[in-house]
Amino acid sequence: MKARDIMHTGVECIPAHETLDRAAQRMRELDVGVLPICGEGDMLTGMITDRDIVLKCVASGHDPSKVTAGELAEGAPKWIDADADVLEVLDTMEQNRVKRLPVIDVKNDKRLVGMISESDLARNVSDEQIAEFVSKVFTPH
Repeated sequence: MKARDIMHTGVECIPAHETLDRAAQRMRELDVGVLPICGEGDMLTGMITDRDIVLKCVASGHDPSKVTAGELAEGAPKWIDADADVLEVLDTMEQNRVKRLPVIDVKNDKRLVGMISESDLARNVSDEQIAEFVSKVFTPH
């Protein structure tokens, strides 16, 4: 089984120039806690979470209507190739302690094509694999 087999499609990006208040509104409308940040041609440039907006912007005294998603993004986002094996997906998520992993189609202009979350894993891997994932990702280090 490949990443493309378990991912959910229809992932919506937020442009890097979009403000955090707008990003939060889109999260509410889509009922999600994370949005990929994309540049030209749906090229993944970062990820932003609801927690990022609260802790790195609001709680730090910044105005979310004046800070952009691109300004808040830190480092290169973790992602997986759509043709990667599910075991590689699990390993990548566990090693990087991420609960959501963008899926990129390396063969198709490196476009964002989906997202894998813990619920996608729960539907597609064994109970033992989920237990190991939870212990590695959700346990404080």
